Amino acid sequence: MYLTAKCCRSVMAVRPNIFYLRRTCVLFSTSVSPADGGRAGSGSQKRRKKRQKKAAWTGDLSWEERLADAVTPLWRLSYEEQLELKQNNQRKILSELSGSLSADLRGVDGNPKTVGFYLGTASRGNIVCVNGDHLLNMPEKHTLVARCYQDFIRQSSLEPCLLFHTGGHWREVTVRTNAQGHTMAIVYFHPQMMTAEEVAVHKAELVEYFSRGPGSVCQLDSLFFQESTMTRCTHEESPYQLLHGQPYLHEEVLGFKFRISADAFFQVNQAAAQVLYNTVRDLCVPGAAQSKTGGTLLDVCCGTGAIGIISSPRVDRVIGVEIVEQAVRDAAHNAALNDVENCEFLPGKAEVVLPALMSRLSSAPGALTAVVNPSRAGLHPKVVRALRNQAAIRRLVYVSCKPDGEAMRNFKELCCAPDQEKKLTGEAFSPTLAVPVDMFPHTPHCELVLLFER
Repeated sequence: MYLTAKCCRSVMAVRPNIFYLRRTCVLFSTSVSPADGGRAGSGSQKRRKKRQKKAAWTGDLSWEERLADAVTPLWRLSYEEQLELKQNNQRKILSELSGSLSADLRGVDGNPKTVGFYLGTASRGNIVCVNGDHLLNMPEKHTLVARCYQDFIRQSSLEPCLLFHTGGHWREVTVRTNAQGHTMAIVYFHPQMMTAEEVAVHKAELVEYFSRGPGSVCQLDSLFFQESTMTRCTHEESPYQLLHGQPYLHEEVLGFKFRISADAFFQVNQAAAQVLYNTVRDLCVPGAAQSKTGGTLLDVCCGTGAIGIISSPRVDRVIGVEIVEQAVRDAAHNAALNDVENCEFLPGKAEVVLPALMSRLSSAPGALTAVVNPSRAGLHPKVVRALRNQAAIRRLVYVSCKPDGEAMRNFKELCCAPDQEKKLTGEAFSPTLAVPVDMFPHTPHCELVLLFER
């Protein structure tokens, strides 16, 4: 397996590695060894553990030594060694207690008004926020905005909102940049019991800081503000308020231009995104770059329409489905921006829209190909069922950022034998080609593009 990387500023464009899978693929084999008696799972693991425990009693220890190990397990150590061991154990216990009693989510310097990334876990009470200035995958503009936002909240009279139930207002900041260096910052704020007039005062201070104050060094093209009492919410649930600058960023991929809203998903690594989208397009509608295959491309979880629009010259029609309404508006705008007239984008949850849409697609002329690009949570079971049971879909491309997570359940349900209980009655797919694309240099993660055929 070969990886060829080309550095492009703070991103890396990586040539994808292609793995061909025979149609008699055994990716999901559950074969077990004869030693387990043909049974796999927790039962065999428990039996192995029991055998291991029994093995511990078959050594050369006398019964007296075994009893001493059970009753006085430190008897082989000198008393000084025993005291040292107990000292270290108690230090660990007290350290954990100290961490749980101190304020959670503080910065390395003890200041709770720290902007960075969390380390630790809430269950252990050892969460700390660390600046990410030194990280290789952080563009300089992002670290600059983070530092300025930290300086702003540290001089603010309001406390940070670390845990919703403990009060505070300033929350995280999201920074987005495009290949041209244009920058969008989104500040999230918990209003608690503040009136609109009180919130307006602090919004004005934020604008002043980033437009004319010390934060102006960031040269923000867009500054958004969202008041939210939830961890995450859409524009429809709580509008993104444009406080300063332009309402959108624009990005260009493979010669197509795209408008990006504050809450719309778009790949953050533009150089690698070109590799990804070119790979997906070639798997969805293989053929020469200028040739037209025809048929319909169904783009599930289409976002701002990138895959569908890039693939549109090769097909007769593109139908996209997306849950984020603003992203659907962006997709329609992007189609018009690129003079693409054969794309239609539908808002709504895929599990709601898709079953009804399938009846329309059954009578559509030409081949029907599906491409899905869901979040880490994977596809809803109803979506998998609708795709599996639509006989007209002979080719399906799955783009996954976490193939070892919930997506694996989707893979298995697309490829398993018909299952009446799960209402998976359609002919099974087979995985025939896999292409990993490195979208996230310096991390173990990558996007996996899987081609399923039947």
